[in-house]
Amino acid sequence: MKLFIVGYMASGKTTFGKALAEKLGTRFIDLDQYIEENTSKTISQIFAENGEEGFREIEKEFLHKAVDSEQDVVLACGGGTPCFFDNMSFLNGQGVTVFLETSIPVLISRLIEENHKRPIMAGKSDEEIRQKVLSQLCDRLPHYLEAKMKWHGDDLNTLEEINENVESFVSSYPSIFR
Repeated sequence: MKLFIVGYMASGKTTFGKALAEKLGTRFIDLDQYIEENTSKTISQIFAENGEEGFREIEKEFLHKAVDSEQDVVLACGGGTPCFFDNMSFLNGQGVTVFLETSIPVLISRLIEENHKRPIMAGKSDEEIRQKVLSQLCDRLPHYLEAKMKWHGDDLNTLEEINENVESFVSSYPSIFR
């Protein structure tokens, strides 16, 4: 089975995806890490050299490569991945998509806490981060809502919460996870 986690940055896609892949005994791919490993460049470098449009082209190419290379996988997409080209339609046609819906206050809190890790948020004030989240989320939400499933990403702060969330997710969809 191919399972794709989509949602805004800091929603917990990688955290949830890794734990879910472990539970299912399948491979986990974080798309941003996959791109970095295969280009030998950081996402920040790619953005700096190619701009967002160039990055999105590269992202699409590696999304297709990652999906095509695996029979069974849990793949955490970048926050913008489903919002460009036909990426969301492609993902929906290849497997099960899950929108990891995380509340705005939690997203803002996580991004403020770790803004040095996110090139798009680096150097921004708390208010600028808040405004960026609100603006981008309005644009991206329609794409995220095309996912076949939705799950909540607020409670992914401790190992216990992560494991409980994964257990609950898997047991909520018995027809998919047998």
